[in-house]
Amino acid sequence: MTELTSLTISQATKKLKAKEFTALELTDAYLSATEKANEVLNAYVVQSDDKAREMATASDARLAKGEGGALEGIPLGIKDLFATKDIHTQACSHILDNFKPRYESTVTQNLWDDGAVMLGKLNMDEFAMGSSNETSFYGPVTNPWRNKGSNQALVPGGSSGGSATAVAAHLCAGATATDTGGSIRQPAAFTGTVGIKPTYGRCSRWGIVAFASSLDQAGPITRDVRDAAIMLKSMASVDEKDTTSVDMPIGDYEGAIGNSVKGMKIGIPKEYRRDGMPEEIETLWQQGIDWFRDAGAEIVDISLPHTVYALPAYYIVAPAEASSNLARYDGVRYGLRIDGNDITDTYERTRAEGFGDEVRRRILIGTYVLSSGYYDAYYLRAQKVRTLIKRDFENAFNDGIDMILTPSTPSAAFAIGDEEMAADPVKMFLNDVFTVTVNMAGLPGISVPAGLDKGGLPLGLQLIGKPFAEEELFQAAYVIEQAAGGFVADKWW
Repeated sequence: MTELTSLTISQATKKLKAKEFTALELTDAYLSATEKANEVLNAYVVQSDDKAREMATASDARLAKGEGGALEGIPLGIKDLFATKDIHTQACSHILDNFKPRYESTVTQNLWDDGAVMLGKLNMDEFAMGSSNETSFYGPVTNPWRNKGSNQALVPGGSSGGSATAVAAHLCAGATATDTGGSIRQPAAFTGTVGIKPTYGRCSRWGIVAFASSLDQAGPITRDVRDAAIMLKSMASVDEKDTTSVDMPIGDYEGAIGNSVKGMKIGIPKEYRRDGMPEEIETLWQQGIDWFRDAGAEIVDISLPHTVYALPAYYIVAPAEASSNLARYDGVRYGLRIDGNDITDTYERTRAEGFGDEVRRRILIGTYVLSSGYYDAYYLRAQKVRTLIKRDFENAFNDGIDMILTPSTPSAAFAIGDEEMAADPVKMFLNDVFTVTVNMAGLPGISVPAGLDKGGLPLGLQLIGKPFAEEELFQAAYVIEQAAGGFVADKWW
């Protein structure tokens, strides 16, 4: 059964169609693996075993007739941010205790329409606010990777840490995730997996618990580039229920894989070479540059001058939108309710107990920057900076650059409970330094495993593309994957 869980989505699809095994057997293999591993890794907050077997059985019936969608019988994990009908959906927050929606998110419905099987809901930072998956009400997720010769538990990154760990530990064939400032790409880099944040508007946000509405975007985390292409094709759609989703053709993502990148112009932004950048990250970046040059691409040094302002601007815009979005959680209609002396006291008690420290911190920051007298000084100025960041990318692309190559993260995975990170929230925020610009500009970005650090931990390279140029990203990402090879954690769990 272990052999079944080692298959990629692409491999499993072919074998299911060839009737080498059934969807139910594949699903049972994953359920068995998860039952043993989840106590240690804490990737799943809910396992929907009965639902999974029911869906797998339906897939087998379709496959027997020679029918079935692009993901027929493929077991997936779903980040706890996606609404799943009649199944736990809490954004890993205490304030949404026992919430089970009566509707399905558009993205997950698209996956079920293509025949995918739901294994359960995956752990995450509370309301997607965090870079380590340590803010979850259900406790931290453990990265399946470890430093050589060490048993120290490492973070998988965040906020989609459960998704990244589940994929890396072979507890699902692929997983949904969301990215507001790097929450797909950073955990993918930390776990040796592939994660793509598509262009803003490529996937519907309907039925996804909102963090920062102008930045949030759904995408997949998978084991390789081909699987990411397959999953994104199913996830993407225009949706009348989400006015920010864009009615543009969805490309042949998988078909782009393997196409030559000869003649492509790859931009290398000088602003991403930061003071104090670890030598390993710099070396990896140069290795990526060499791979593309060897593949026939042209390497061009570029400038994105407003990059330095991206992180502070992001940590004004995102908390401001979070403050507004999270105002709806008051304990009246659903979720946690702590009764007070009157309705106002009930609101205050419920929110005080229901939200964790990091969420409260961001609500307070967001409320402050939106308050009278500070709106112009902070929020309005941050939005102007956002426009300048977007213009930097537009100028680069207008000058003939096809895509941009950068590191995914400033380091490999760090320890759970890292004292420096806990003592200084800004140090934690710096994990997003290479990723937030992509969200601020609404662009697509993909993280691909590209090497290991001296401790044997995975490191990723990021490609940033033009709006809705996901096909080109998959095309170029495959170059990195082919040159670097695959990375699998040694099983200890």
